[in-house]
Amino acid sequence: MAMIREKKTARIELLSQELRGATSAIVGTFSKLTVAQDFELRKVVRGAGGRYRVLKNKLAARAALGSTVEPALQGLKGVSSLAYTSGDPVALAKALAGWMQENSEFTFKLGIVDGAVLSVEEVKQLATMPGKETVHARLLMLINAPAQRLATVLSAAGRDLAVVVGQGVEQEKFSGGAAAE
Repeated sequence: MAMIREKKTARIELLSQELRGATSAIVGTFSKLTVAQDFELRKVVRGAGGRYRVLKNKLAARAALGSTVEPALQGLKGVSSLAYTSGDPVALAKALAGWMQENSEFTFKLGIVDGAVLSVEEVKQLATMPGKETVHARLLMLINAPAQRLATVLSAAGRDLAVVVGQGVEQEKFSGGAAAE
């Protein structure tokens, strides 16, 4: 009996340390998941920069105390698993949603991002959002666009003058004979 309690305490402490660093999590449920599918799911979650655990609901609730994902892990019912990350929550949601399309055994229960609990529909919407890198690229493009337009306008006058002078030379409008008359 004491050995089981020690193992549970150790697991709770390990999960608690991991959850303290997590800023977002997605709680899911599964049925009839094979070992190969579980391995593939864990690989997908790791690829998105996250971690994946199958949970005992009461132990998860205890481990989450004091963390940002605490509201998501209180009062869970049934089979539960948790994918969590301290990185980009969109990448994690996209990875899980993509894997879910091929494996109907896994479904979302809820999610949490920066302390805000998300419903199943909101988690699915999170999965359709652009990733952090895409948002940064678009933002930089918007910041850079006015400078590019200004440079184009400023160079246009010189370019247009060069075109006019080039056409004048081709049509021999600038010959020395016209100036002598």
